[in-house]
Amino acid sequence: MLVLPVYGRIILPDADVYFQAEEFKHLAGRAVLNEKIVILQMKEQQKREDVNDESFYPIGIFGYVKEIDQSGYVVVRTQKRVEISEVIVKTDHSIELTMKKLYDKEDITMEELDNKREGLKSALRELASEYTWGSAVMNYVEMMDSLASYAAFLTVWVNVDPEEGFSLLKEDSLRKRSERLEKKLYEYIETAKVTADAASAQQKEYRDIYRESAIKKQMEYLQKELDEMHPEELTDIRKFEMKIEDSGMNETARKEADKVLNRLKQEGKNSPESGMLYDYLDFMTSLNWKKEQFHKIELEEARSILDEDHYGMKKVKKRVIQQIAIMNLKKEQSGSILLFVGAPGTGKTSIGKSIAKALSREYVRVSLGGIRDEADIRGHRRTYIGAMPGRIMDGIQKSGVSNPVMVLDEVDKIASSYHGDPASALLEVLDPEQNNTFTDHYMNVPYDLSDVMFICTANSVDTIPEPLLNRMEIIQFDGYTPVEKLSIAREHLLPKSMKSMGIDEEQMDIPDDVLKCLINDFTREAGVRGLRQRIDTLCRTAAVSIAEGNNGRFSISTDELRDKLDIRPVRHEKLDEEPIPGVVTGLAWTAAGGEVLFVEAVQTKGKGGIIITGQLGDVMKESAQIAVSLVKKMFPDKAKLFATNDLHIHVPEGAVPKDGPSAGITLTTAIASLVTGIPVSPKIAMTGEVSLRGVVTPIGGLPEKLLAAQRAGVKRVFIPAENQDDLKDVPGEIIDNLEIIPVSDVSEVLKGCKIELKLEKIA
Repeated sequence: MLVLPVYGRIILPDADVYFQAEEFKHLAGRAVLNEKIVILQMKEQQKREDVNDESFYPIGIFGYVKEIDQSGYVVVRTQKRVEISEVIVKTDHSIELTMKKLYDKEDITMEELDNKREGLKSALRELASEYTWGSAVMNYVEMMDSLASYAAFLTVWVNVDPEEGFSLLKEDSLRKRSERLEKKLYEYIETAKVTADAASAQQKEYRDIYRESAIKKQMEYLQKELDEMHPEELTDIRKFEMKIEDSGMNETARKEADKVLNRLKQEGKNSPESGMLYDYLDFMTSLNWKKEQFHKIELEEARSILDEDHYGMKKVKKRVIQQIAIMNLKKEQSGSILLFVGAPGTGKTSIGKSIAKALSREYVRVSLGGIRDEADIRGHRRTYIGAMPGRIMDGIQKSGVSNPVMVLDEVDKIASSYHGDPASALLEVLDPEQNNTFTDHYMNVPYDLSDVMFICTANSVDTIPEPLLNRMEIIQFDGYTPVEKLSIAREHLLPKSMKSMGIDEEQMDIPDDVLKCLINDFTREAGVRGLRQRIDTLCRTAAVSIAEGNNGRFSISTDELRDKLDIRPVRHEKLDEEPIPGVVTGLAWTAAGGEVLFVEAVQTKGKGGIIITGQLGDVMKESAQIAVSLVKKMFPDKAKLFATNDLHIHVPEGAVPKDGPSAGITLTTAIASLVTGIPVSPKIAMTGEVSLRGVVTPIGGLPEKLLAAQRAGVKRVFIPAENQDDLKDVPGEIIDNLEIIPVSDVSEVLKGCKIELKLEKIA
């Protein structure tokens, strides 16, 4: 007797059960017709070599081998149920059983069973008719003579819960078993019908989709042919479709553009919204969404371009070349956001154009001066008519590329209001970790700004918010010396001005002494903007003379400048010829560069009051108070003088506001000179703040201040000792013409000015 374990099938008495050769391979080799067999149902899926006495349910089916066909199928006819009391699995994987027969409770007639079988057969015929393979299946169905045979046949394709199959097997009542089995089989038939219907519907849907796709492709091909034949007849919709297709937009932007395009199709040209939708699509499709391929930049060629366009600026050019070298190594946009800080006319903005030329990139300038609305940076939301993109994306669109050199001009003049803080909006633009997904409110989709080289300019960093300043690397633009200005005028400004006005080189001559006079007497600046304007004026004068038929070479002398320029010479502070007690030369920094200023102090009869005039700011007023206290401490013998007189401190040019932490030692020296009666030479200038202990603290703007001192004819300058490193940024010609003395205590300044009478060291 053979034992066959099975899993996941309903096998009941009085049924023909078909087994494939693969399932029956352990019996097919030695099974013979009419050989007895016991079928055991396994509790879980196992290989034959893994089964044990606990692997089977305690009820099995007894039967015999009814048929073995040539294809390897084995048909077993089941007969009775058997109760398994003992299972022995041997080492050769054969199984021995101890069992006894179980008898059914025959509580249903054969006529009822035949009716159920015929009804089920009819349902199976209907199901099989819906499949191409149905006729082959029905050949087997027609030969089956019981519900159990149908169950055994169908459950080959149905997942059957083992517990459910066993519960049917252990049912003693034939009526209950047949009713449960009938219900199960009809459930399967209905499920199969629903599955077939769903598959058919899905197949039809797929056919429709494929058909639609094929039609669309055919239409696109035909439309493309028509577009090529009649390009002048393209509609706006078709133009946008083609632009969107070729734009290279990211997935998010493509979806938004398609959405707006569909709205434009539905709305039509006469819709109030059509104009806004058109403008949006026009802007989106005019942007360059494709990442530009990186090209290696030749450093020598970049240096040559920078030197050709700008004179001097060694520190700036060195930093730019460093950034280009890093980009060459990484083969991508890299490095810090550069912030060029300096006085107007020093070349901050124009060098951005040279950098773009050196990088072979497009140049775009965005002026931020005076903006106070966040929408100027991030754009306006498309919820009202007149919405526009922000200045950043507008600049990208105008450049036509995704990697321009963008100069953000005058970041120190950004304001804030109830419309938001533009400086905060710039944080995302200038952060390399965030700007690869910058979202303009007008576009409402992310755009990659990581390939843009941002350069910012400012006259001063004082008004730039700290978080924004931290994202940038400050590069200071110092003022030009007269020698540098002369070279710039001769090599750059004059040729450019003559070319713009159509004047040939042989038609005009401006000698160096005239240019020097323009620099020294008709301009008052750290840069060369005013000098360029004066040269333009002279060139316009020459243009009139040449246009009137004067064939001679136009020339001009220094004596004619006043009339030709039609302006008065700029008044520079001049040093006094004779030293006066209480008057000391100081140095100051302004937006136009360095300036010489004089601190004057006088005493008049009074009760020890202090008067401060000259539009001084809070910082300079505090410096004056400190200076008074220091002098009282250093010259205790002058206490009566302070008690019986009022002290008046004045800085001339009262209409000009003055402030800053750099006038402390100048005020102290002026008051000490006054109370001791010892004059200080006008050719001695000084700059530095002072503390109540007499310590001289560092200041800013040293190069510009020394330039002003040299221009005014100063011979000796006292500077804070901590500012000695700043001398590296001062041109050599200025250092050679000045005696620069670093000091760390105010007493050193007074000794240098020969104010030593009864000087008391500060405790």
